[in-house]
Amino acid sequence: MNNNPIILDEEEQEIISAIENGTISGSGISDAEKKNLAKIATHTLSKRKPINIRILESDIYKIKRKALEEGIPYQTLITSVIHKYANNTLVQK
Repeated sequence: MNNNPIILDEEEQEIISAIENGTISGSGISDAEKKNLAKIATHTLSKRKPINIRILESDIYKIKRKALEEGIPYQTLITSVIHKYANNTLVQK
């Protein structure tokens, strides 16, 4: 969940409108270039990046227990906490 609204300029809004209305035309680039650009975009916009961190074993057990209580995988819980912290939405009890 992202609490920061995306603000589009006039040109970006026109592009979105054209896509939604089906009135956008092709850019004239080759299929090979489209494929290359799609590959670059996929790599650039990938949502997840693997990391390695060292965590106390006792903390891992506690996190796994809390994740089990929530009914979610512990990696998902860790990712959620990091995401909330990074976006200043982590609420401490």
